[in-house]
Amino acid sequence: MRSFSIRLMAALIVGISLVSLGSSRYEVRDERAALRNDLEHKAALFGESFAGNAESLWAYGDSAGLNDLVRRFGNRNRDHLLGAAIFDVHGEAVAATPGLHLQQLPMQLLADSISGNRTETEYSRMRLRRVFVLAAPLHSPDHRIIAGMVLVFDTDYIQSETIRIWILMFIHIAIQVLVIAAITFVIVRWSLMRPIARVSRWIRDLRTGRQASAPIPSDLDIFFPLAREMAPLATTVLEARAAAEREARLRSSGESLWTAERLGEHIRAKLDGSNLYVVSNREPYIHSRSGGRVTVTVPASGLVTALEPVLRSCHGTWIAHGSGSADVETVDANDRIQVPPGSPEYTLRRVWLSAEEVSGYYNGFANEGLWPLCHIAHTRPVFRSEDWEHYKKVNRKFAAALLEEIGDQENPVVLIQDYHFALLPKLIKDELPHARVAIFWHIPWPNPESFGICPWQKELVSGLLGADLIGFHVQAHCNNFLDTVDRVLEARIDWERFSVRRNRHWTSVSPFPISVDFGEAPAGAVDKKTRKRELLEEFRVEASYLALGVDRLDYTKGIIERFQAVELLLERYPRYQGQFTLLQVGAPSRTDIPRYADFQAAVEAEALRINERFARGRWQPIVLLNQHEDRARLQDFYSAADVCLVTSLHDGMNLVAKEYVAAQHDEQGVLILSRFTGAARELRDALIVNPYDIRFTADAIARALAMEPAEVAERMRRMRVWIREHNIFWWAGTFIGALCDLRVKQDDWNRTSESQDVPVLR
Repeated sequence: MRSFSIRLMAALIVGISLVSLGSSRYEVRDERAALRNDLEHKAALFGESFAGNAESLWAYGDSAGLNDLVRRFGNRNRDHLLGAAIFDVHGEAVAATPGLHLQQLPMQLLADSISGNRTETEYSRMRLRRVFVLAAPLHSPDHRIIAGMVLVFDTDYIQSETIRIWILMFIHIAIQVLVIAAITFVIVRWSLMRPIARVSRWIRDLRTGRQASAPIPSDLDIFFPLAREMAPLATTVLEARAAAEREARLRSSGESLWTAERLGEHIRAKLDGSNLYVVSNREPYIHSRSGGRVTVTVPASGLVTALEPVLRSCHGTWIAHGSGSADVETVDANDRIQVPPGSPEYTLRRVWLSAEEVSGYYNGFANEGLWPLCHIAHTRPVFRSEDWEHYKKVNRKFAAALLEEIGDQENPVVLIQDYHFALLPKLIKDELPHARVAIFWHIPWPNPESFGICPWQKELVSGLLGADLIGFHVQAHCNNFLDTVDRVLEARIDWERFSVRRNRHWTSVSPFPISVDFGEAPAGAVDKKTRKRELLEEFRVEASYLALGVDRLDYTKGIIERFQAVELLLERYPRYQGQFTLLQVGAPSRTDIPRYADFQAAVEAEALRINERFARGRWQPIVLLNQHEDRARLQDFYSAADVCLVTSLHDGMNLVAKEYVAAQHDEQGVLILSRFTGAARELRDALIVNPYDIRFTADAIARALAMEPAEVAERMRRMRVWIREHNIFWWAGTFIGALCDLRVKQDDWNRTSESQDVPVLR
C-alpha cells in the first residue's frame, strides 16, 4: 500500500507539472506577444509624431531644430526609446541622438523604407542589446520623399518581464504540486489505508477465532470498488477546482467592469482570511412591526449596494444602530441577526440608543453641528456641550460593540462610515493597534478657518487620525483636511504621499469618489416620450418639457434657488410658459430639527407662489412631491425627464446626478449640475452652473431645452461611459483594496521616516 501511495503521488506530481508547464508556456508566449504589440503600437505613434515635426523642420531648413528634435525624442526611458536619427536620401546622417551608434543601425531597412515609400520595422541587436527599429520616409509638402528617419527602442524589458513571469509560474506550480501531494497523502491514508486496516483486522480476528466486531459497511464497500474509483475521481475534482480558481483569478484581474461578483472575489483575495467589520449609523435591514406582523425593508442606500456583496463573500459583520420598531424582537441574545433574510450570509450586530442619545448625538451634534459646519451653505452650526457628550458616549458604545465582535481576531479590517463616528477610529486603534481601520467621510471637509468654529475640533481630528486610511470624495476635501491637521495638531504631514504621522502612526488621506450601480436597460422598458406622457397624465399636467429634481428637503440642496431659476426662465423665455414643468421630489428629512421644518415650509411656500403666478389651465411650472419615493419609482422619473437639475449649494458627491445619468439608456437627457458638488469633478459633460447665480442657471435650463439631440447624446454617452467604468463596486473595491494594501506601505514609510531627518511641520 505504501508503494502504491508513492506511485500515485509521483504520477500526480509529474502529470500536474507537465500540464502546468504546458499551459504556462502558452501564457508566457501570449504575454510576450502582447508586450511586443504594445511596443509596436507605441512606436507607430511616436513615428507619426516624430515624422510630422521632422518634415516641418526640414521644409524650413532648420538643422538646429532637427538636432534639438532628436535630442528631445532620444533616451525616453519611460517609453523605452533609445534614440532617433534622420538621414538624407543618400543615407548620410543629418541629425542623431547623442550616444546612438549609427554604424550599427540597419541601413538596409532604411533603404527599403525609402525605396518602397513605407514604414519598415524589425527586431535586431545593437551592442548585445535587443532593440526594435522603425524606419520611415519623410516627405515634403508636395509628398516627395526628402529624407528618412530611424527610431530605436529598447526591448530588453520584454525579456526581463518574460523571465519574471516564468519565475512566478514555477513558484505557482511548486506550491500547487506540494498542496496536491499533501492532499493525496491524506486521502490515501484516511480514506483507503484505515478502512483496509480495519477489514484486515476483522479477517485476521475471524481467522484466529478471536471475538471480532463486524466492520462498518462503508469499509467493505470501498475495499475494492472505491479504491479503484476514488483516485481518478479525486484527481478530477482537484484539477477542476484548480481550473475554477485560475479562471476566477483571471476574471478578477482581467475584467474591465466592476460587478458585485468581481467585487466579492477581489476583496476576498485582498482580505486573505481577515475578517471584515463595517460600522454605520444606518442599518442595511430594518425590521418593523406593522398590522401585527414583522416586515423587513432595505433602505435606498448606495452604501448597502456597495458593501453587501463584500460582506456576503467574506461572511463579515455590519454594526449599526437598531432603529426599527421590531429590531429588538428579531435579534438573538447577543443582539445579532443573520442577514439577508431567507439567505443569511453575514452578521448584523445592532447597537441600541435611547431617544435622548439619538437626539443629542444624531440630531444635535451630527446634524445641527457637523452637517452645517461641513456644508458651507450659510446656515449657522449649533454646538451644545450636552450634544457633544452624547456624541462621545455613542462613539464609545459603538466601539465597545465593535471590540466585542472582533474579540481575539488577529488581523481585523474595519470600515467606518461617515461623520457620525469621527472619534471611533482612535477608540479602536487604542485597543487594537494591529487592526486595519478606515473611515469614509461622505460629506465635504471645509477649510481650516470654517472648521475652526467647532469647539472640539482637536478631538475630532485626533479621533479621525486613529484610522490608517481616511477617504473623501474629492482631492479638495483631502487638501482641506490636511490643512486643518496642520492648523490644529502637532503632526508631520507628508504632502507627497498625502499622509499624516502622529504618535508614531501613519494615516493616509485619499479621494475615493463614490458612485452608483450602473445597471443595464430593463427588458421591455418604455421610451422616454411615452413614460413622460404617462407621468404628466398621472399628475394632471400638460407640458412638452419635463425637468426633474430629486432631493431630501435639506437647505444644502439649493431647492429654493432652483425654483427661482425656473421662475426667471419663464420670465426671460416666455415661449416655455405652458411648455415646461419641473417635477421636484422633496423627501422630508430630519423634521425634528427646527431648521429643517422651517426649510420645508419655505420650499412649499415658494412653489405655491410661483405656481400661482404662472399656472394656467392644466399646466403648472412646479409639481412638488413632498414624500419619499422608492427606487423603482425614482427610476421612472429619471428615465422620463428631459433635464435633471442638481443645484446643491454644497455637496460631497450628490449621487442623484449619477443615478440620472445611469438611467439614461436612450442617451437623451441633459444634466444641469452645481459646480459645488463632488460629481462636477467627474461629469464634465453636464452643464455646470453656480446655483447662487439664478440668471445663469435659468439660461442653462434654456440651453438644455434647445440643445440638439446629437449633442445631448454625445454628452450623455461620455458621462455614461465614465459611470459604467467607475461604478459603486469600483468604489468599494478601490477603497477596501487600498486599506488592505496600506499596512505594508505604512511599514515602509515608518522605516523611511525613522532613517531620515524629516522636519516636523508644526
